[in-house]
Amino acid sequence: MGVRYSYIREQFVDADDLWAELKSFVATGDFTLGKPLNEFENNFAKLIGTKYAIGVNSGTDAIKLSLKALGVKPGSEVITNANTFVATVGAINELGATPVFVDCNENFCMDVEQVEKVISTKTAAILPVHFSGYMTQMKKLMEIGNKYRLPVIEDACQSILGSIENINAGNWGIAGAFSLHPLKNINVWSDGGVITTNDFQLAKKLKLLRNHGLKDRDTVEILGFNSRLDTFQAVVGNWLLPKALNISESRIKNAKYLDDGLSKLTGIKIPDRTGDRRIVYHLYMVFAEKRDELLSYCLKHDIQAKVHYPVPIYRQPALKFLGLEKGDYPVTDYCAENTISFPCDQHLSKQQLDEIIKVVSSFYQNN
Repeated sequence: MGVRYSYIREQFVDADDLWAELKSFVATGDFTLGKPLNEFENNFAKLIGTKYAIGVNSGTDAIKLSLKALGVKPGSEVITNANTFVATVGAINELGATPVFVDCNENFCMDVEQVEKVISTKTAAILPVHFSGYMTQMKKLMEIGNKYRLPVIEDACQSILGSIENINAGNWGIAGAFSLHPLKNINVWSDGGVITTNDFQLAKKLKLLRNHGLKDRDTVEILGFNSRLDTFQAVVGNWLLPKALNISESRIKNAKYLDDGLSKLTGIKIPDRTGDRRIVYHLYMVFAEKRDELLSYCLKHDIQAKVHYPVPIYRQPALKFLGLEKGDYPVTDYCAENTISFPCDQHLSKQQLDEIIKVVSSFYQNN
């Protein structure tokens, strides 16, 4: 029995009603900033618990537009994770700003205790990444942001419905950035993103920025971007959003099942799952001895495991201009060398989860 990684084919396999909705929508010709987009934004804000949600064309743009609206400009510095995906850093770079990295902890999120050490006169924002579905220690980070009067924008692209003390990701900072990419827990049929906020003036500015800065058809109030969420994709999003809570609950349930099985193996270390966080497992990651050999063994036995990410962003060729070297962020390096990701999505059967555990157990028994 093989276990695939991507669940995209299964996410929309039983969607006759969605196809009917899309057919009806196409007949309206309401393709740009249409009524279904407004409905989706209201539904998304209600799901997350914020006053406003603004649909944009990607999670990357959700970060970029948030930073832009809050004053990040060429020459600014933005503090973020050393272990994030390139999109986080790409959004900073698009504005002519410079990423300033902070190491992660063994929960894969920003080590908040290190943030104050890298704040400078050029720091314009703090951008924590809720990596893998974990949550950053937002209480402490917000104290730091408030102390230095720095806006905090949450990169919540991997943590929809993740929470601390029942306060969802996207509610802690002044803005939260989400991705609707096909590989995310809540996904559409192309790139897509959402920004959440409780600030009316910020929401108003973001709506201008995503649509060329147009106040109306003939008035360009500010210079903005072409970054609208397609109304077609909003129809898809409206179909999937009612399933969001069940999707996250299924992932949490599957992660616990894997934890229970894999924690018995001497070669596997489960990250800390205690505390007041709701972890939503966009990525199910564990620490593994002989990680690379285990990965090869899993792939050979048709378990589509992955590594997120074998070369940290701060050591990528595109970031050489920062002058950073291996060892500058030791926990990030440790995670890059010792973690492995297994399928954990809502479509997996108990038999498939058992197969993952069996194959991993077999590897360590033979090694």
